[in-house]
Amino acid sequence: MSRTPPGPKGEPLFGSSRTYAKNPFRFISALERAYGDVARFDMGPMDTVMLCDPTAIERVLVSESDRFRKPDFQGDALGDLLGDGLLLSEGETWERQRRLANPAFSMARLSGMAGRITGHAEDRIADWSAGDVVNAEQAMTRTTLDVILDLMMGVELSEERVRTIEEQLMPLGQRFEPNPLRFAAPEWMPMPDDAAFDTAVETLDEVLDDIIAVREDALGTDEDGPMDFLSVLLRARDDGKQSPDQLRDEMMTMLLAGHDTTALTLTYTWFLLSEHPEAERRVHEELDDVVGDERPGMEHVRELDYLEWVIQESMRLYPPVYTIFRESTEAVELSGYPVDAGTTLMLPQWGVHRSARFYDDPEAFDPERWRPERASERPRFAYFPFGGGPRHCIGKHLAMLEAQLIVATVAQRYRLEFLGETPLELLPSLTAHPRQEMSMRVAER
Repeated sequence: MSRTPPGPKGEPLFGSSRTYAKNPFRFISALERAYGDVARFDMGPMDTVMLCDPTAIERVLVSESDRFRKPDFQGDALGDLLGDGLLLSEGETWERQRRLANPAFSMARLSGMAGRITGHAEDRIADWSAGDVVNAEQAMTRTTLDVILDLMMGVELSEERVRTIEEQLMPLGQRFEPNPLRFAAPEWMPMPDDAAFDTAVETLDEVLDDIIAVREDALGTDEDGPMDFLSVLLRARDDGKQSPDQLRDEMMTMLLAGHDTTALTLTYTWFLLSEHPEAERRVHEELDDVVGDERPGMEHVRELDYLEWVIQESMRLYPPVYTIFRESTEAVELSGYPVDAGTTLMLPQWGVHRSARFYDDPEAFDPERWRPERASERPRFAYFPFGGGPRHCIGKHLAMLEAQLIVATVAQRYRLEFLGETPLELLPSLTAHPRQEMSMRVAER
């Protein structure tokens, strides 16, 4: 066997980065079909190994996670945005911050918040009427922003302030769209979108400063105070266990990572239900049977099996985080090939979730594939929308609870009919957004 994983040759200087940047989804799928478990390519000067082998992915994320780290290849921009928050921090800093965050994300706490999540969904659709055309992505973004601000920061912002946050999302996202010039250029070289990115970060910092100022006067103690994440961090700061910079980094991470992926999951769920009337009908039937005329709550979520399958299938076909990157800290062997220390590893949800090796008719929307007896036949890491191992998404349970309650609240009253063109074209950034506006017509059930 060759001691180098197979893969495309690429161009001088750019390697495969221009092909990847043009359409990373197509590039990932093509490599998975051509090479299977493992493929090697150059991302500019960066030697990259793509792993689509669930066993190898499990080793990187779970059983041997201490041999891999998050890479620094995105330069300073992600650090400027998220700093040393949970998403990027390593070692003792990450372990300390994760321990602080855990109580805010416990199911015991979140279960008591179900009514508040439902309330935010009800507020968002309160002025909808049959025949209205709504931007589903925008509506879901605002709903999930409301939820994360309430449950994790303990605040409710005005529509104007939420709009200010929303307006910064585009320049932030554009900075992380694949760009072959960035892959090839030195980190110090200025690029055209840097100024808009810097302005967006400054604006969000100002919003966070205002939120922190509002909350500082109502902290209480660990025994009797609120347990939203911001309150926990503020008490830790007052005890000398949290610096102002660390507090800012965690809040920025929570604000952005805490709403975006869930909003996208909901957007793609509405799209898929609109395109598949039979699945939509079954969702409505289950809601009628389980929820009826009651307000969707925690007691219902546990019985909404088909709705959960629909959301899982949405995240399979359209994983908001479409690839994870790691870097090997020592020489290892993965999928039968040696990998040098310092090699960038790509673990693409997009390629694995849509692989014919693990899914029958992988491009089809089939919620039934999440029936337990069928799901148990697949390797564990043939599906990993929330990552895995010690660095798995801390908001996993909140995201699923949100998604089920928001879909239940909206679908109890309305159907959403997609008005755009298909197939969807996706915009790659840190997450996978639809390129077009997700216009949907509201219809009474």
